[in-house]
Amino acid sequence: MQRDHGGNLDVARARFGGTDWIDLSTGINRRPWPVPPVSETAWRNLPTAEAELRLIRAAAAWYGCEVAQLLPVAGASAAIQLLPRLWPAGRAAVLAPSYNEHAASLAAAGWQVTPVADPAEMAGADLAVVVNPNNPDGREWGPRTLATLAERVGRLIVDESFADPRPDLSLAPALPDNAVLLRSFGKFWGLAGLRLGFVVAAPQLLARLREAAGPWCVNGPALEIAAAAMSDLSWADDAVTYHGEASLRLDHLALKTGWSQVGGTHLFRLYDTPDAAAAQAHLARSQIWSRRFPYSRRWLRLGIPGSRAEWDRLAQALKR
Repeated sequence: MQRDHGGNLDVARARFGGTDWIDLSTGINRRPWPVPPVSETAWRNLPTAEAELRLIRAAAAWYGCEVAQLLPVAGASAAIQLLPRLWPAGRAAVLAPSYNEHAASLAAAGWQVTPVADPAEMAGADLAVVVNPNNPDGREWGPRTLATLAERVGRLIVDESFADPRPDLSLAPALPDNAVLLRSFGKFWGLAGLRLGFVVAAPQLLARLREAAGPWCVNGPALEIAAAAMSDLSWADDAVTYHGEASLRLDHLALKTGWSQVGGTHLFRLYDTPDAAAAQAHLARSQIWSRRFPYSRRWLRLGIPGSRAEWDRLAQALKR
């Protein structure tokens, strides 16, 4: 199955040249949490159980789940690759269109993958995968809907990588026994280079996943930085407020351009354009990189600019 991702600035530079790019091809916060100096201990020593527990406690408070239900991993993508191999392969229903790694990793592990347009079509599957809110169109489902779905499938994976600004959508506070949640740290906190994510699940499954991931799967600096970041509730409140307002501002610019809104989240927006390839190339000539999709000739996704200078460059590019 085809795998494609945003953040591929090497492609943009090779095709259009230039070095001063604004990467709006991802849903990563462009106003990142300000990282303080990292302790020498975090750099020099192997990661400790104490440092991991400190992060788990901060994450559990943020997600509203129990400490025993959380496992840090080297990015949500790492869990996406490992989880399909923990169970016997069977029939998997995967929300589509959505983040393509879920279907690809399941197929690679021998699962029979059926794309479906709505969770209501997943009943009877051995495994169901839903991204909530969905990437790239921002569709969302409430916890009650997903809890009901969990009763109708063998196992349920819910990828909540973009749910940090929307805790009302999360299954974490009342997790069904057969459900697994994936959370991304890097997107909301704007520190994707740390490669950190979390799995929320029953302790027995987490034990198996920990064994599969191997020792020290999260590095010491990531443990230290993320524990501090996830405890900074004032910064998080400001980030949610900014992106709630900024996403509407981006919609306004896009609508003035003549694009129509398909959907989105706090961290990205999706638009219907006359020609996504032409729109991407037009923005790229101003060194602004966007995301288009192999299954749509019209959809273009934009992340949220993070500064006045970025907003000005985008506005000027869209006027041309």
